[in-house]
Amino acid sequence: MDENINAKVIVITGASSGLGEAAARALGALGAKLALGARRTARIEALAEDIRAAGGEALALTTDVTDPAQVKALVDKAVETYGRIDVMINNAGLMPHSPLERLRLDEWDRMIDVNIKGVLYGIAAALPHMKAQKSGHFINVSSVAGHKIVPNGTVYSATKHAVRVISEGLRQEVKPYGLRTTVISPGAVATELPDSISDPEVSRAAHEFYAKHAIPADSFARMVICAISQPEDVDVNEILYRPTSQER
Repeated sequence: MDENINAKVIVITGASSGLGEAAARALGALGAKLALGARRTARIEALAEDIRAAGGEALALTTDVTDPAQVKALVDKAVETYGRIDVMINNAGLMPHSPLERLRLDEWDRMIDVNIKGVLYGIAAALPHMKAQKSGHFINVSSVAGHKIVPNGTVYSATKHAVRVISEGLRQEVKPYGLRTTVISPGAVATELPDSISDPEVSRAAHEFYAKHAIPADSFARMVICAISQPEDVDVNEILYRPTSQER
């Protein structure tokens, strides 16, 4: 059911690794026209080159999602290059778990800036174009942590719950324009996400958990493909998935 993906213009933030990279490679292979954003310039340029070498279309633009001007520049570049934007995948995120008593305020601020504001800035950049087109699809990345709170993950869970709230509010508000919205909440997926944990004890536990349970990032790509490839009158609003072995 991937016939609804070919030639669609898709913007992906956090595209330099993990979920974003996996989605970019899968969507590029299906004929999507991609605009890839991430802070690591060399990584996204290499990814775009790989996709082009395989016969796809992709551009890369260095993008820090905490800067609304950079997110807007990414979306505007996609529209300038390809003529429109069909899908905005707000994927950039980080997960520096720690107990609240550690008082890692800088990490709390960073999660709020990336995980919440980054999604809002992606919406702000793409919504005017989609509203004018009266078509488009937002895919926002939450987490199982947005559904279930565990010790040491309080702030991260709060940010990912916020993504779900934002996505549902967006869904209701964009109905007059015919837009679709999907929030995807993955469980443990093999990405660099645990590497953002600076607390040694929490980091060790997280890496052990991921080593035991994590599934490949192409699982996320399949969820993205499922949501996008539905007929335009079908709006898949939420996907929650875990590794089969993951209990919590």
